[in-house]
Amino acid sequence: MKDWSAGQYLKFENERSRPALDLINQIKTNDLNHIVDIGCGPGNSTEALFKRWPEASIMGFDTSPDMIEKARRRLPELQFELGDVATYQPPKETDLLFSNAVFQWLPDHIAQMQRLFRSLKSGALLAIQMPDNLREPTHQSMIKVAQDPRWQARIGHKARSVLPPVASYYEALCGDAVHVDIWHTIYNHPLDGIEAVVEWVKGTGLRPFIDPLSDEEREDYLAQYAEELKRHYSVASDGKVLLAFPRIFILAQKK
Repeated sequence: MKDWSAGQYLKFENERSRPALDLINQIKTNDLNHIVDIGCGPGNSTEALFKRWPEASIMGFDTSPDMIEKARRRLPELQFELGDVATYQPPKETDLLFSNAVFQWLPDHIAQMQRLFRSLKSGALLAIQMPDNLREPTHQSMIKVAQDPRWQARIGHKARSVLPPVASYYEALCGDAVHVDIWHTIYNHPLDGIEAVVEWVKGTGLRPFIDPLSDEEREDYLAQYAEELKRHYSVASDGKVLLAFPRIFILAQKK
């Protein structure tokens, strides 16, 4: 895929940051000295970590140069690097590995979670949030429109799979954990019409579908996609559309 667009992602910064804040609020300890933000994006989640633990050493990494550039501008006092979670090895002193909406992109994400968790020292925490929305109309409509013969061969299949059952995550972590907490939250974001829903997913889930297309094809695809969304989302009396967004949270402490 092309590089991520920090500008597109941050069009809905408050809504995208809320799951990170909710996950942080479930971490009750103040005694964290070394924190790593996996897939830090433009630094919005890293900033939330910094506000919660201002005395800690915090670093973030991401595969996107654009995201890292924006994160460095946002938080020049912190350390940001290009890096890939699939090959990342956390420093031995790490107290918290934090990840907001990253692992769902990895086909072997459970194995990667397990690898990283096992590498942590005793008492350290793994905190992860992932979208669990591939069954939602936003994503089912992407797949349906992608079957159009005009671009089906280039778009191919969807970029990621539906997340496995919750028990799969518990089984992967429980043998090395003091405790594992897993929960779901469904956010209902009031957005400014169908166009705003399209803008939301253009920054994330739509990218594998529209990146292979030419500019003209992309516009045609998005127009058809918007029409498909209208079949599933009603407009409220104030003009808003409620975007239901399920997310899964995992918080585990190492033995």
